[in-house]
Amino acid sequence: MKDSYDVVIVGGAVIGASVAYFLTANPDFTGSVLVVERDPRFAQASTALSASSIRTQFSNPINVQISQFGLSFIRGFAEAMQVGDDRPDLNFHESGYLFLASTDAQAQILRENHAVQRACGADTVLWSQAELADAFPHLRVEDIVLASYGRSGEGWFNNTGLMNGFRAKARAQGAELVHDEVTAIGRDGSTVSSVTLKSGAVVKAGIVVNASGPRAGLTARMAGLDVPVEPRKRTLFVLDCAKTPEGSARVTGGRLPLMIDTSGVFIRPEGRYFLSGAVPVDDPAVDFDDFTPRYEEFEDIIWPALAERSEAFEAMKVINQWAGHYDYNTLDHNLIVGRHPEVTNFLFANGFSGHGLQQSPAVGRAVSELITYGAYRSLDFTQVGYERIVENRPFLEKAVI
Repeated sequence: MKDSYDVVIVGGAVIGASVAYFLTANPDFTGSVLVVERDPRFAQASTALSASSIRTQFSNPINVQISQFGLSFIRGFAEAMQVGDDRPDLNFHESGYLFLASTDAQAQILRENHAVQRACGADTVLWSQAELADAFPHLRVEDIVLASYGRSGEGWFNNTGLMNGFRAKARAQGAELVHDEVTAIGRDGSTVSSVTLKSGAVVKAGIVVNASGPRAGLTARMAGLDVPVEPRKRTLFVLDCAKTPEGSARVTGGRLPLMIDTSGVFIRPEGRYFLSGAVPVDDPAVDFDDFTPRYEEFEDIIWPALAERSEAFEAMKVINQWAGHYDYNTLDHNLIVGRHPEVTNFLFANGFSGHGLQQSPAVGRAVSELITYGAYRSLDFTQVGYERIVENRPFLEKAVI
C-alpha cells in the first residue's frame, strides 16, 4: 500500500467494488484507487445477506433506468468480468416480479408506476384478476383487483458473485484492495485530505468515496458531515413447501416470480425451496452488530399471509434464516449519490434501502464519471444527489419493499 491515492473508497462490498471497477476500466481515468474494507469475509455485508434480486418495477424513471442498465450489465457480466480463464456466472433467474393489489388505492399506484415503467421501455404488464389466475393457478385471487408483472428484465442472481466479480476485475485493472478499517478522515476546510486506518497508516486522498453501506453515517461524521442513513434489520427465511407450486405457472416456462403480496410479504423460489421476508411491524434502527434474526416474523407475519394466498403455502417449514441490514435512508428510502456541495472531494454512494445490489452497476458507473469528468455522462443522477438532503427535500419512491 502506498501513502497516497487519487481515490480512496471506504467500503469494499458491491458498491465500492463497482466504483473501483468502473474507474479502472475507463482509459480516461489515469489515477490510483484504494479500496478499504473492514470485513474481509463480508459476513455482515448487506451485499452477502440480501435477497439478491433486480426489478424495473419502480415509480421513478431514474430508478427504472438504473435497473435497466443493471440488467444489461448482469447479462454480459461473465464476459466483462473475465480475468484469465475465470468467467463468473451469476446464474441469473429471469423469472420476473409480481405485485398484487387488493384495494383501489393499491391498484392506482400500480397503474401510475406502470405508466412510468412503460415510458422507459420496461417489459411490464398489468393483469386483471382473471389474467392473474390464468397465469398462476396456485394463487387465491378473489381479493385481487389488479396485478403488475415483469415479463422480462427482472429476477434474481448470485449476490456475492456480482461483488466478487467486480473486486477481482478491479484488482486486475490496477485497483488496490486492502483489509483495514478507516477510523478517521482528515479535512482541511472544504477539502478532505487523508484517511487514517486502524492499522495506524495515514493515507493521503485526493477524493474519498463513502461506500460504507449501513455504516455510511459513521464515515460521513469522520469528515464532519452527515448523511441520514442507519441500519434497519431484515430477516429472510428459507422455506420448504410440502407441495411446491414451482413449475405450475402458465408463463415463463412454469417458473414462479418474486411475488409481493398485498400484505407486503414477498416470496420467490430458491432452488428447491423458497425465500421469503417482510417489513417488520416495528422497524427501528438497530445496532451495527445486531444480526439476530427476528424468528417470530415467520409465524406472526409471513406464514399467515402466504397460507391465505395459496393452498400450496399452507404446509411449509423454515429450514434456515438470517438477518441482514438495509442501509436505510430515513429521508426518502432512495439512494444518495454525488458530491457534497461544499466538501466537493467527498462523494456519497449510500442509502440504497435494500436496492444497492441491483443498483450497483449504474451507481459505480455514475460515480466514476463524476470523478473522471466532473459530470455525469451516461445517466444523470442529479435527482438523487446530496443536495436534497441539505434542503430536506424528499425524492419519494412508491415501490419500496
